[in-house]
Amino acid sequence: METQEAVAGALIGSNEGKPAAKLDSGASENEKPPCQNRMKQIFGFTTEDLRSWQSLVTLLNRPMDPASLGIFRFLFGLLMAIDITQERGLSHLDWKYLDGAPVCRFPLFNFLHPLPLDWMYFAYLVMFVGAVGIMLGCFYRLSCLMFLSTYWYIFFLDKTTWNNHSYLYGLIGFQLTLMDGNRYWSIDGLRKPQIRNAHVPLWNYTVLRSQIFIVYFIAGIKKLDADWVEGYSMSYLAHHWLFDPFKLILPVELVNLVVVHGGGLILDLTAGYLLFFDVTRPYAVVFVSYFHCMNSQLFSIGMFPYTMLATSPLFCYTDWPRRLFTCFPEFLKPVLPLTSLDIKSSASCVYGEEQRGTERQETSPVKKPFKLRHKLGAFFTIVYIMEQLFMPYSHFITQGYNNWTNGLYGYSWDMMVHSRTHQHVKITYKDGKTGEIGYLNPGVFTQSRRWKDHGDMLKQYSTCLSQLLPRYNITDAEIYFDIWVSINDRFQQRIFDPRVDIVKADWSPFRPNPWLMPLLVDLSPWRTKFQEIEGTLDNQTEIVFIADFPGLNLENFVSEDLGNTSIQVLQGQVNVEIVEEKKNYTLKTGEQRQVPAGAYHKVYTVSDGPSCYMYIYVNTTEAALQENFTKLLDIQERVRNGKETEPLPPELQPLLALDEGSEVNATDPVVRLFLKRQRRMNEVKKRREAGVRERFDRFVTKKYYTIRRGFLMTAIAMRNLAVGLPPVEQLTREVAYANMKGPQNDNQDEALKDEVGHSEL
Repeated sequence: METQEAVAGALIGSNEGKPAAKLDSGASENEKPPCQNRMKQIFGFTTEDLRSWQSLVTLLNRPMDPASLGIFRFLFGLLMAIDITQERGLSHLDWKYLDGAPVCRFPLFNFLHPLPLDWMYFAYLVMFVGAVGIMLGCFYRLSCLMFLSTYWYIFFLDKTTWNNHSYLYGLIGFQLTLMDGNRYWSIDGLRKPQIRNAHVPLWNYTVLRSQIFIVYFIAGIKKLDADWVEGYSMSYLAHHWLFDPFKLILPVELVNLVVVHGGGLILDLTAGYLLFFDVTRPYAVVFVSYFHCMNSQLFSIGMFPYTMLATSPLFCYTDWPRRLFTCFPEFLKPVLPLTSLDIKSSASCVYGEEQRGTERQETSPVKKPFKLRHKLGAFFTIVYIMEQLFMPYSHFITQGYNNWTNGLYGYSWDMMVHSRTHQHVKITYKDGKTGEIGYLNPGVFTQSRRWKDHGDMLKQYSTCLSQLLPRYNITDAEIYFDIWVSINDRFQQRIFDPRVDIVKADWSPFRPNPWLMPLLVDLSPWRTKFQEIEGTLDNQTEIVFIADFPGLNLENFVSEDLGNTSIQVLQGQVNVEIVEEKKNYTLKTGEQRQVPAGAYHKVYTVSDGPSCYMYIYVNTTEAALQENFTKLLDIQERVRNGKETEPLPPELQPLLALDEGSEVNATDPVVRLFLKRQRRMNEVKKRREAGVRERFDRFVTKKYYTIRRGFLMTAIAMRNLAVGLPPVEQLTREVAYANMKGPQNDNQDEALKDEVGHSEL
């Protein structure tokens, strides 16, 4: 009998209605397959498959080749095992979960708390073993449950680490738990020959393909936001070296608008569709792969680009691994996945008349009544897809999470739509008994800065602070936050009402946040004017644009380094109070006033509507330092070129001894800072100009020591749980050994980021 490849079409899937390979040696070469319905050729199913519940169940449980699913299972498990040591935080778990330390945390549910540190290592070990089990297909269901339970626990434990791709990992892990992903290239297949190389139902592919389609398409829909279309969301990306080839033919402004924003929008909107069809799939795979490879260099998002790369083959014909591995040499066949087309029948699938048995099978499967598992598979597929389409637009339910975004962050697929900068953050406390007022360092008692943008976290943070401050003789504390944010290059404005005591403030996930200040979208057109103003400034002058609400005031301190700072009103009317001088100045639109350095001042909005003004300042200290650096660099170049005839004074002699191995030994502080900065910049230049081999070695070394620390600390924790804590001296030696760094210290780059600018680039 002829062995046919089951059609891999889906409600959302690829067209796999290709002609079956002829395996019957007696078949006539002139035999032609009957004409197929045009819709079936394109989509893999017909309208007849959708007209009744029975036909839909038959379609979604159609037998499919397990090869593509098995390869994806392997890749996903591998990537998650790597991810656990990095983005999930195994390598720095002891820094994140400090036993007994006064740390404010941000779980989804307030009753969730981290386990003791050694038990947190155990939870991560369970998750890691589960990921490896998924990769190998070993005790598959148990491995999925091990990974899934610990993953979602850790995910819910800390909202500050939430993002769309972390949410996606959990969803895929949940999907794989319900699928038959261990029927190809798995240890379970060796343990249980009856499941080895057996069909899987079509809904396994449908759910995964639908999920990836939704990720792309909804991300594209979210990018139809005006800020993205106009090029304000990710404007800084155009300066990255990855876009240098485009800058050869386009100015940077057009690279930002057309390539970064326009290209991102078009790719997200079309990627799912292009991957769907046979004709466009090869081009889609190329462009999607290029896109994710760029993302891996643009952003620190861990395994997400590689996970998305691993999903692209899911849209191909399900037997692509068999065709690929037949090209490998014979001696590798024992360790490679199966290439045989002799796929076994499976009770998970529904077989129709056209899938009757072949000469390769002892018994011919016949069409049987549906089992409960078939109906549940179809029901789950439909409900899951509908739920995933609904979730990104369910923000009318979770209204308390709206903070200038579209609801509860993390499940909306609004990836990179909003960029934020924070200019000013102030935390004020008031003792409930004495009335004493004081200020807290922003971020005290917490390891995250993400609380500044989210009302739910701000509520949790204020509650935690009120519980910790009594240790410092501050009782019944009232906590006030004054947080200034610019979203997508708008004015810096307050995000929360600074007059509200957040400890006692009302907050609910199902009601609008009453102390969230509205985004001043009416002032968005000013962004064009900002670009014009910034274009007129010299390299030493900087500017900050502020917008404030009537009846509120900004208390600001001008650093002594900013010796030339002034305020100019763009719209409305403000009253500037110089605190030390006890003087007030009223400024109207177009008027300007200098404010003293090293002193406080207050800016009151006294107009009926929001006021808009800008700070214009020059960092006089930095300007003087740069001038000195320029002079020192000129002296250094003249000496090296033999143009300096006069001997250098003793304080400048170190300029002649800038060797890579020598220590910076200068008595003059300016010369010392100049030499240190020059050495660090030379090191960064050397790294950026390094060859592929050197870059690869540095990358592998860094990853090795990161993963090494995670495993060594886990081993220490397991030993502690098994036999108890060792003496402090022994534990100190063990942790010091785990902390051992590679031959090159990557922290050198960190110290330089602020000096060379654009650390994210």
